[in-house]
Amino acid sequence: MLPKIGANALVAVGSNLAMGEADLTEAVTLSLKLLAERELVIRHRSKIYRTPAFPTGSGPDYVNAAISLETNLSAEELMGVLHGVEACFGRTRDARWAPRVIDLDLIGYGDAVRPDVNGFRGWADLPVGEQQRKMPEVLILPHPRMHERAFVLVPLAEIAPDWRHPVFGKTVEEMRMALSEADLAGIRPMK
Repeated sequence: MLPKIGANALVAVGSNLAMGEADLTEAVTLSLKLLAERELVIRHRSKIYRTPAFPTGSGPDYVNAAISLETNLSAEELMGVLHGVEACFGRTRDARWAPRVIDLDLIGYGDAVRPDVNGFRGWADLPVGEQQRKMPEVLILPHPRMHERAFVLVPLAEIAPDWRHPVFGKTVEEMRMALSEADLAGIRPMK
């Protein structure tokens, strides 16, 4: 039986650390299966893309995808489910931007802005050096760096090109088009 439909959420999925004999694409596929078993309705799924590690030199290349889903869970409850699925893969949060078997980032939750516009802007405007050292203690929505990251925007543009950023007012497609050719050049769809 499907759950009652509620909020629309956008999730970025990534992997750059092999899980035993399973390759990276299998980890992404398995994580989506686990999400579907947890009160979530996956509406759309992008292709899987091979992408360079971020920041440059921080590890092996990633595979990335994006999904849109519907759920009756709150954003905070959804984050708990995403973290629970990551934990199934042995994910720990010991180091920022470290290689990982699976990474599930809540990119957007309808038009929610958390904790508020000023709180969002404080994290979105944080210099890169501080981004690597600081982690927010509360949920920040939409994801404060989504507009800068080709590995998020390319798959997301495939499934939700018209979703509009509730703070910046731009669609996913407009944010993708604003990226440099150099940023986009490293993003390759997998066969």
